Amino acid sequence: MPQDVFVFGTLKRGFALHEQGLSRARFLGIFRTLECYAMLIAGPWFAPMMFNEPGNGHHVVGELYESGDDTIARLDQLESLGIPGNLRVAIDVEPVAGGPIRTARQLAKPVHSDYLRVYEDGRFVPFDRRG
Repeated sequence: MPQDVFVFGTLKRGFALHEQGLSRARFLGIFRTLECYAMLIAGPWFAPMMFNEPGNGHHVVGELYESGDDTIARLDQLESLGIPGNLRVAIDVEPVAGGPIRTARQLAKPVHSDYLRVYEDGRFVPFDRRG
């Protein structure tokens, strides 16, 4: 069953994990969170992370994809779903260019930056380059 997935960091087009995670998903457009969320660059691999703390930070801009079960399973593995701090929750997002609000899934987790509005950092270290 298709699900909308909101991505805000390394899964976006042009970033390190896009092809691995979303190559078969249908791109729906550029969206932003309806509420503000805390997004930071965190951990030893400089990964972008959005905390499940509605009301803190900024309206986060990202991409929305329609994803099937196979893509969701691949994303869960890539994002270490189930490890403390990594969770999937439903959030409301709206198209940046205007349009109806949609409910999507996103992921969360600790810090190398202040709150971000848009992820554009190139320091993320992909899995195959970690020592």
